[in-house]
Amino acid sequence: MTDPDPTALTYPKARASEHVDILHGVSVPDPYRWMEEIDSEETREWIAAQNGLTAAYLSGIPLRESIRLRVKQLWDFEKFGVPEQRNGRLFFTRNDGLQNQPVLYWTDSITDEPKPLLDVNALAADGTIALIDFALSEDAKFLAYGLAEAGSDWQEWRIREVKTGRDLDDLLRWTKFTHPAWTKDGDGFFYSRFDPPEEKATYKAANYDQKLYYHRLDTHQDEDRLVYERPDHPEWRFFCETTHDGRHLVITVGKGTHRENGIFYLDLDDPKRDMVELLSEFDAAYEFLGSDAALCYFLTNLDAPRSRVIGVDLARPDRADWNEIIPETEDVLQAVKLVGGRFVAASLRDAHSRLTVIDKDGRSRHDVALPGIGSVTLISGRSCDRHAYYLYTSFATPGTVYRLDTQTGETTVFRPPQLPFDSDAYVTEQIFVESKDQTRFPLFISRKKTASSEGVSPTYLYGYGGYNIPLSPTFSVAHLAWMDMGGVYVQACLRGGGEYGDAWHEAGSKANRQNVFDDFIAAAEWLIANNVATRQKLAIGGRSNGGLLVGACMTQRPDLYGACLPAVGVMDMLRFHKFTVGWGWVSDYGSPDDPAMFKVLHAYSPYHNIDSDTAYPPTLITTGDHDDRVYPAHSYKFAARLQERQAGPAPILIRIDTRAGHGLGKPTDKLIDEITDGWSFLWHVLGGGSIE
Repeated sequence: MTDPDPTALTYPKARASEHVDILHGVSVPDPYRWMEEIDSEETREWIAAQNGLTAAYLSGIPLRESIRLRVKQLWDFEKFGVPEQRNGRLFFTRNDGLQNQPVLYWTDSITDEPKPLLDVNALAADGTIALIDFALSEDAKFLAYGLAEAGSDWQEWRIREVKTGRDLDDLLRWTKFTHPAWTKDGDGFFYSRFDPPEEKATYKAANYDQKLYYHRLDTHQDEDRLVYERPDHPEWRFFCETTHDGRHLVITVGKGTHRENGIFYLDLDDPKRDMVELLSEFDAAYEFLGSDAALCYFLTNLDAPRSRVIGVDLARPDRADWNEIIPETEDVLQAVKLVGGRFVAASLRDAHSRLTVIDKDGRSRHDVALPGIGSVTLISGRSCDRHAYYLYTSFATPGTVYRLDTQTGETTVFRPPQLPFDSDAYVTEQIFVESKDQTRFPLFISRKKTASSEGVSPTYLYGYGGYNIPLSPTFSVAHLAWMDMGGVYVQACLRGGGEYGDAWHEAGSKANRQNVFDDFIAAAEWLIANNVATRQKLAIGGRSNGGLLVGACMTQRPDLYGACLPAVGVMDMLRFHKFTVGWGWVSDYGSPDDPAMFKVLHAYSPYHNIDSDTAYPPTLITTGDHDDRVYPAHSYKFAARLQERQAGPAPILIRIDTRAGHGLGKPTDKLIDEITDGWSFLWHVLGGGSIE
């Protein structure tokens, strides 16, 4: 095996067309527009050639197989999902270590031996059919489960009888972003779906006009009753859930990725079942938490940028009659569940979690002790349950499920995983950095305790900065493997995220998006100035919106990094809204159809800001060939133009996963391959040397 020589790379030829758009009076060349036809013969030939080049380069890296073995060893431990409770039964997922997909189990009590209910590994030899979601009938007799194939957001739903493991004939198609809401009698459920797309546009066409339906068991989908649609608002989406008493169907009405939403409901005891628009102004985010008869509880950011909990009585819904249950504090109230007649609330303080049990009158009952600086990422349970289950994780602690007695505050580990590594061998510190405009933001710096802190270790800086999504300390086998090899992992909490509430998010949205890039650049500069890393050994990475972050920062400051890993990124900011669900991102990015926002987007769009006389750092772009979240043409066009204009010797490669999408439900084998290739590339181009 020979060490790859970047100067010997010959990039596959990509036809550069003369296509030019005139947008708001500005000429915008788009020479690789033809790549948006992702299944054309020309595009498929280019994909095959690029994958061949990348595979040949990666196969020449001497440490690649050692890295793969390390990743596989670290991956091999039991992983449990957070249980759902129904009618005394527990349902949870378990992966024995290296299974491509987790298996769904159930048990009649916490002490009984769990029984397998659904193993999707048997459905596809390559593991590319995934269980994405499931919903249980109130009596726990039936399981509705959603499957996705090859990483697509499209799901098919089936119904399984729990006791026998037998599937009914029911099959529901053309669903995305839905969760079935069973009626109290268990005869059927409400769900949302789209009209079938044209055959050749399944993974490309914009998804509008979601509709709400009711499906009765043992009937064909064609017989499903249309419950609600709003053709006057084609961008609306409907997420529904039934109240525990079965009386009401509560519908969250969303507009793409806008945080602001409406709340409608149906009285299922009313024969007319007229839709009631309870909260219809779309003036804030409202998350339904549960109810006591007609009193409904909501987590909201209305008049509370860091969120609070309110009570709304359906009999007296005027705002003057609303009650504040949990007031806003300095912490960001991130997730709340009504369990055992109390609120179990997870909040963020400087981007790491606190967990509290609070009475329904708003009095804090007790804080739940967490193992360290980490995150509570999931909470399950309902008002009728005494116990809540939550998932705790940190940079060196895999997701561990805890069982919380809401009456006593006692916590126990649900299923302790046996780990092939020592979590105590790693250390994390939090520091604060000033951005270009003196805004302070946190960084988490994690490493193995034996790794050097003198700037000689390869360092990977990761960020996201968007959609009000916080980056808190969470576990990733990929990041652990990087630290285990001797690398330093740094996570930046950038504006645009949800670490400090709405103001923090808005400071990185739309016309303020440059703040996100300035924060990330400031983080890189701080790491270099404080001898955590050198420029030559500093890599940046991010996925999806984080892929945009990497693309923008590497085109704005190509001199600052030793390597770049943009994954499934939004790279063409002038056409993102034309594919699949991209129209919904206007809430965060603004619209290129708006002349003012066009100037902002055009100024940082990665695809449009690649210079022909710039030496860009070594770059490995990754995407899936049928990503129907961030359309893969974003990455194709970015890679082609970067290869065309690269003025330096560093390699510009793209890794295009086949039978893969945005990452949803990706099988273990593919994940291990992806991590191996990313870390092999970085370790090689950063000059990492031998691994620990």
